Amino acid sequence: MSAVIVAAIVFVCVSAGAVLGLFLRGLLPGHHLGEDTKDVVRLATGLVATMAALVLGLLVASAKGSYDAQKSGLDEITANVTLLDRTLGQYGPAAQEARGILRRTVAGAIAKLWPADATAVPTLGAAETTAGGESFYARILALAPATDAQRVLHAQALRIAADLAHGRLLLVAQQETAPISAVFLVILTSWLVVLFASFGLFAPRNATVMIALLIAALSVSGAVFLILELERPFGGVIQISSAPLRNALAQLGD
Repeated sequence: MSAVIVAAIVFVCVSAGAVLGLFLRGLLPGHHLGEDTKDVVRLATGLVATMAALVLGLLVASAKGSYDAQKSGLDEITANVTLLDRTLGQYGPAAQEARGILRRTVAGAIAKLWPADATAVPTLGAAETTAGGESFYARILALAPATDAQRVLHAQALRIAADLAHGRLLLVAQQETAPISAVFLVILTSWLVVLFASFGLFAPRNATVMIALLIAALSVSGAVFLILELERPFGGVIQISSAPLRNALAQLGD
């Protein structure tokens, strides 16, 4: 389910909670809305509001941390790809085939990570990418350095290739980590519904109150949208740019 749909469901539920509170205000007898009752309800909803605010804040921070980690991982992969190609270029003509395999593998990885088909799942763990990486590593191993300089460059190429494979596998693992469980989201939404119902319970019925409650509901649903979008950085609205890796691809083999 997309982040927009989930956020819209949260908005509807929270808004319905506020409307329910306004409706109950007209049904409850007057002594149920006295100052003593208000004080107790405010204490209870204050606790719920604190929990909801803490959870939303922690989820946003966690999602932003996950987004930054994957962006950093992609930047490291981009740097390693460029450095590896330069190292093989310095090795000499014998490494030209390996450079060609690297270029094709990177081009395929870009197509899988930012697919043209919006319904496809972005991933670096596609079988084609894995096969390309294994073929590339085997070709480097097959090189037979003849000079001291080539031996140094060969060792560097193997080390960078290993770092590149490690970075790719780490990014794949981060992508496959479940963002936010449905149960967690349902519990958080129920807290928000209770909170907004208490707002409506003691609020006067006028346009200003309704607009204020709708804006507040839009804000919390926007926070949920932000969390879900940050958890999928290679798709959706807030996604990591493919420009650095594409620029690196354009320079491979030069």
